[in-house]
Amino acid sequence: MEQSKLDRINFLARKSKETPLTEEEKAEQAALRAEYIAEFRASFGGIMSNTVIQRPDGTKEPLEKKQTH
Repeated sequence: MEQSKLDRINFLARKSKETPLTEEEKAEQAALRAEYIAEFRASFGGIMSNTVIQRPDGTKEPLEKKQTH
């Protein structure tokens, strides 16, 4: 995510603690947060796909996705 967008998220968070945000600012904040979370999840997924577990016997196995019902 671009630094300018991160700065804007932080600015809106600080502003919301001091004064109520306008509806436009709330919508902008929600959109920026959603974009940030999506990028974080994608990055974290990449990290987890390259993570392996080393067992006490020395064998290594990749993490598997947890099955959800």
